[in-house]
Amino acid sequence: MALNSIIEAEVETAVIFGKTWKLHVDKVLNLSIKDNIRIIEESISYLKDKGLKVIFDAEHYFDGYKSDPEYAIDVINAAYSSGAEISVLCDTNGGTLTKELQQIVRETVKKTKGKKGIHTHDDSGLAVANTIISINEGVRHIQGTINGLGERCGNADLCQILPNLNFKTKFNTLISNKPKEEQLEDLTSLSQYVYQLTNLSGRFNQPYVGRNAFTHKGGIHVDALLKTPKTYEHLDPKLVGNRRTLSVSELSGRASIVKIAEDLNLKILKRGDLANKVLRKIKNLESQGYHFENAQASVNLILLREAKLLGETFTIKSWKVTSGFDKKLSCRAEVFVEMFNDEYHEFADGVGPVHALDQSFKNAVMRRFPKLSNTNLINYKVTVIDSEMGTASVVRVFIEFEDDTHRWATTAVSSNILEASTKALADGYSYKLAIDKLRIA
Repeated sequence: MALNSIIEAEVETAVIFGKTWKLHVDKVLNLSIKDNIRIIEESISYLKDKGLKVIFDAEHYFDGYKSDPEYAIDVINAAYSSGAEISVLCDTNGGTLTKELQQIVRETVKKTKGKKGIHTHDDSGLAVANTIISINEGVRHIQGTINGLGERCGNADLCQILPNLNFKTKFNTLISNKPKEEQLEDLTSLSQYVYQLTNLSGRFNQPYVGRNAFTHKGGIHVDALLKTPKTYEHLDPKLVGNRRTLSVSELSGRASIVKIAEDLNLKILKRGDLANKVLRKIKNLESQGYHFENAQASVNLILLREAKLLGETFTIKSWKVTSGFDKKLSCRAEVFVEMFNDEYHEFADGVGPVHALDQSFKNAVMRRFPKLSNTNLINYKVTVIDSEMGTASVVRVFIEFEDDTHRWATTAVSSNILEASTKALADGYSYKLAIDKLRIA
């Protein structure tokens, strides 16, 4: 029935799996080892007779090989003799260490015919390494997923495997007909797109495509990097569609401030007063609990304000949020915003207090700046931080925004979570207006 469903799908290639570990054959399938091989052979032959190409996934191959190498090899040979185009060696439990996996792949390639593939899981944190080493042993078919998404700890991450192969080995991944240096220029955007589709937050520290993959903050690092990028980067971020960013923190130096200014089309002196003022401001805020990594918009706003280039467009005069339960949970926010000597009063309901605040504040500001209609809050995170204020809790809020073409994030700190949220919201919309103005200029 399952095989007929594949045929009815009118695909050119069928991927099926079979057991290579005697434990599964005996305890899960309740079959004899001969019957297991017979079913694999008949399944492949049936699909081949219907005109399909067949890829055979040898499930639990490495555990099976460690248990009984002869039987595991017999399964691979049976799949090949029945017409399988490729036999994929699967580390289904993800428990095989790299040196052992390499030896098993090497022996399998020697003892069997046909093309080989590799399918690894990351339960030991080695899915990418095990895939790369398998290719060195003759494997040419790779199974993995974008961002390593998969069962349990995930599968091999193609966002790491592809650039490793393309730029650090003799192999060409043959993704397109483009030159090698252009083949993966959309990799970072693809990674982000998949995270959006799956409603998952991207890993900032993900190699190659993560937001922090080419982020630098140490003053010595940044100074050297700006002179010669290869001093602290193993690869040009443009090759994978990523970008270099400089994160300002207590470890940063004036070189970081100068580079951030350049990115805003501003020229300032490394040893000038403005760079020193911005750096002092940032360090002072960090002493209060601010954390500017991944909140570049907040850093940019500090620079623009200290340079007297922001030109504040609105001021929040007051805000109030009510939340309660009367048959259903309800939240309402009220804000008074001053813009160009006029005051705007808005209400809005939301699914939570921050959502209600965002909606009411955005509605008010849009009365004078309708172009903010395409700006949306897409991520909100709150962290409780250490405090020297007795028993009072101090929180740090991180808010991420996006419009049709850009993403940016702001942060704020307060002993009141709604006050911190309001500050970060106001900065987020201020940044949007400031950047639009700088682009036009």
